[in-house]
Amino acid sequence: MGQEFDRAYWEDRYREHGHGYGAPPNPQLVAEVTGLAPGRALDAGAGTGAEARWLAGQGWEVTAVDISQAALDAARERAAALDTAVAGRITWVRADLTEEIPGSGFDLVCSHYAHPTGGYRAFFDRLAAAVAPGGTLFVVGHDHADDHGHGHGGSLEHSRVGAAEVAEGLDEREWEVLVSESRSREVDRGGHRAVLHDSVLRARRRA
Repeated sequence: MGQEFDRAYWEDRYREHGHGYGAPPNPQLVAEVTGLAPGRALDAGAGTGAEARWLAGQGWEVTAVDISQAALDAARERAAALDTAVAGRITWVRADLTEEIPGSGFDLVCSHYAHPTGGYRAFFDRLAAAVAPGGTLFVVGHDHADDHGHGHGGSLEHSRVGAAEVAEGLDEREWEVLVSESRSREVDRGGHRAVLHDSVLRARRRA
């Protein structure tokens, strides 16, 4: 039986284990979003805030949302300690994104390695609906080929997704899919090199 990634799981993970603090922003986000004109961004599942800080540093006004208050408290504190100007462009919001999206009309909606309860389809539909005309939907997930699980305990089979699965849910009359592929990258796991497989989707909502 797979791990239940509910609020209690994430609160414990961030409060007790301090997972991910100090990590750099996701390299797929940096590769795909660098150069986009900054506007309003939603970081869906902000975790320790690395992506939110990077986006704010690029000039975006960021709404950083996570289910875990422990994660948000630590992320807010770290952002303020690193750069007050960047921190001032981030609004931290605790919410369950499988139930509500805080806001709409974002120029960028991004999600990295989400583990939505209730399935991916409804979750990505919610994210897509929050993108403004002309805006960008950017999703990075655990690809089906990824056996490493990014350090999570338990089975991640139900938490893997292919970029094509996300793209298939986007109406081509409303969306232009710019990137939909699996990418491999090496990471250091306590002195051991591991290969991770990311599913990457970038789509633009037609104006």
